Amino acid sequence: MMINFCQFGAGRIGNVHADAISANENANLKYVVDVNGDAAQALASRHGASVSSVGEALADPDIRAVIVASSTDTHADLIEQSVKAGKAVFCEKPVDLSLERVNDCVGIVNAHNQPVFIGFNRRFDASFAKLKSELDGGAIGKLEMIAITSRDPSPPPLEYVKVSGGLFRDMMIHDFDMAHWLLGEVPVEVFAYGSSLVDPEIGKLGDVDTAAVTLKTKSGVLCQISNSRRAVYGYDQRVEVFGSGGMLQAGNRSETSVVKSNADSVQSDKPLLFFLERYADAYGAELTHFIDCINNAVTPSVTIEDGKVALQLAEAAIESLNSGRPVGI
Repeated sequence: MMINFCQFGAGRIGNVHADAISANENANLKYVVDVNGDAAQALASRHGASVSSVGEALADPDIRAVIVASSTDTHADLIEQSVKAGKAVFCEKPVDLSLERVNDCVGIVNAHNQPVFIGFNRRFDASFAKLKSELDGGAIGKLEMIAITSRDPSPPPLEYVKVSGGLFRDMMIHDFDMAHWLLGEVPVEVFAYGSSLVDPEIGKLGDVDTAAVTLKTKSGVLCQISNSRRAVYGYDQRVEVFGSGGMLQAGNRSETSVVKSNADSVQSDKPLLFFLERYADAYGAELTHFIDCINNAVTPSVTIEDGKVALQLAEAAIESLNSGRPVGI
């Protein structure tokens, strides 16, 4: 069944989602809503949509679903308004920067019978999904350790850092979700180290740009997460899971898989530049999953509760960083 969408947000990630809608034969972008009228009009025109307001779009009975790709401080409000209007919701991470606000939003969502999907798109990367399938199938026996590496090619603008909520809530929150997903259980303890090694101005803003976090589950399984805001060789995204019967690894993607070997060196392409290239297919795959959830009345694989867990882990990491001690969940 064709799903008519309204999209809130016409910025960089909004353009990604609008492209995914246009590429999906079961989706149609009917409205674009953004506080920046020029950006909304440009995106709407490119996809044959109309510019609208929140109220008008949510009142339209033809709209079955919304994508929330606006600024983080609007996410919880738009989720609540949308489910109350009877719309399915696809929301970019995080739900909010405040755990208290997320708890309130979870309560509203649970009171309305609408699917709410949180866009942790890395779960839909083909390699990571294959690794998870192999892990769940017992390919490496009993899980014992996980290592997640996530490094951006360069730090974001300082103006973004000021409103992002910090590295743990903004960047590592993807890795917290990956850890929760792969572990199959919520960690019970978090220990974090962080430094400002890439840009001292980030440190002056009270944030870090280099971090290492260890998670421990009730069953004793350990997960280590490594983040940096600078990787001069490209977007570094790798996962390794180790168990009693072996190991599974999912590595970086590059433009080609050609390797040149000679007497002087062995050379290959660098990793893809950034998340837009690295996870292009994953954005399409998660939208397809969301549409399937609507058409078949099934629960999304990434729920608002998963979004809450990721933020809980981020908050615990911040508390650990500031206290120098492990923090329980």
